[in-house]
Amino acid sequence: MDALILIGGFCLFCAIGMPVAYALGLSAIMAALWIDIPLEAVMLKVSDSVDDFPLLAVPFFVLAGAIMAEGGMALRLVNLAKVFVGFIRGGLALVNILASTFFAGISGSSVADTASIGSVMIPQMVRNGYPRLFSVNVTISGSLQALLIPPSHNAVIYSLAAGGTVSIADLFLAGVIPGFMLGVSIMALCIFIAYRDKYPKGEVVPLKAVPRIFLDAFWGLVTMAIILGGILNGVFTATEAASIASIYAFLVTMFIYRDYKWRELPMLMARVVRTIGMVMIMIGFAGAFGYLMALMQIPAKTTQLFLALSDNKLVFLLLVNILLLVLGTFMDLAPMLLICTPILLPVVKALGVDPVHFGMIMILNLGIGLITPPVGPTLFVGCAIGRVTMEAVTRTFWVFYVPMLIVLGLVTYVPALSLWLPSLTR
Repeated sequence: MDALILIGGFCLFCAIGMPVAYALGLSAIMAALWIDIPLEAVMLKVSDSVDDFPLLAVPFFVLAGAIMAEGGMALRLVNLAKVFVGFIRGGLALVNILASTFFAGISGSSVADTASIGSVMIPQMVRNGYPRLFSVNVTISGSLQALLIPPSHNAVIYSLAAGGTVSIADLFLAGVIPGFMLGVSIMALCIFIAYRDKYPKGEVVPLKAVPRIFLDAFWGLVTMAIILGGILNGVFTATEAASIASIYAFLVTMFIYRDYKWRELPMLMARVVRTIGMVMIMIGFAGAFGYLMALMQIPAKTTQLFLALSDNKLVFLLLVNILLLVLGTFMDLAPMLLICTPILLPVVKALGVDPVHFGMIMILNLGIGLITPPVGPTLFVGCAIGRVTMEAVTRTFWVFYVPMLIVLGLVTYVPALSLWLPSLTR
């Protein structure tokens, strides 16, 4: 009955349209009253959940990504991608995905990736004879790399949801190979579609223009070197890397690229603060929700239930994949990480699954939900930029799920894909 009050209340509030953060908080309060826990304890847990130094990495990474997204970096990365793949048949689709790969190392957000790369690439693809729906589909599918390739702020959220027991640096490294695999698999699909439907070839970038293009993009790409190089060499923590990346992004945008106007900076900061405010409220209430779950022994009972269904690790991971794919269609990535990690992590650890490996499974799984209706933030942004309806995209997008699910299967059942790079630094 205790679990019904907590989880059932949360589901009910979400069903009636209440924002997820408030649904988490209100259901936690209801459950506390039910089991006679002082509300002061719940409020203290909310405060404790956001009073965490590593959590500062999230707003700084979001800020760095926002500055680079609106400061001209997207166009420069698109130009760089054209050097490598722009001349192939269907080259603009490949440019779209490769530019998303580059931008993923700066933004850490699929929504920011879609908005930035999509605003540049979708109009270009349409003008060059690509179907509008195909252009949107390529953009939103390619943006999922940002969830895996560092610096993914969702990896930071997963680490916090795991109680801070999982290294953020290990999670960053673990996402590199799965992220590149995802990009390459979607590229392979685009090449197949381009030759089948005879999409146009791109133009070869003149050799004399290549040095200028590389120099333009170089300053933005250095952001990745700052973040990963600093963390892996022990120069600074993930939080310090995020703050340094924000300062560097600001200096590059305002003093080197100079595409962004100073008078627009307050509006950018306001949008970042609004985004961070929503994330922090969600993290705080999710902490209280997890506290009540622990008091009610829900994770332990869930572990017993799942192990009663099957103690075979392979079968259990298949069930988890199905569960997360379904849940991801109804809820955003961050709240699902905060809710599901404390429940599922003890189970997978009991079965011998590495927490870092499981983090990649969860992030990729729930990331697919970002482009799956009815609740798909990345899907909504792509449709808005491409000026197409969600229904039209949904009817044509199904083929892009094939490479995603193949990569998900490989990441799930081949742990070395996630764990090899982290193992080199231990």
